[in-house]
Amino acid sequence: MADTTITKVDSRFSPHGPEGQKYLASGTHVAMRLWENEQPSDQKEAVSRDYETVGFVISGRAELHLEGQMVLLEPGNSWVVPKGARHSYRVLEAFTAVEATTPPAHAHQRDE
Repeated sequence: MADTTITKVDSRFSPHGPEGQKYLASGTHVAMRLWENEQPSDQKEAVSRDYETVGFVISGRAELHLEGQMVLLEPGNSWVVPKGARHSYRVLEAFTAVEATTPPAHAHQRDE
């Protein structure tokens, strides 16, 4: 029998991750998270993660630095960070974005 589970998450009550992200709906193979009103900052240290990330900018602006490239992220833009790619972000204006990660970033300490 196919899995017929429905998951609904109210972001007002979502748990937060170690960097301030809100964890949203999560399945076996993909999870969503919300970066809400992230304030301008210096460029963060580059990291590589054991998951792929796709994101969508709701408001604000940020730079995505990925493997020697820089992409300006603005409202309506979407992006991909491949699994294992070294990358960092620099928030330029209060930034809100939704990301999906596969496999789920919060499982098995992948977000740490």
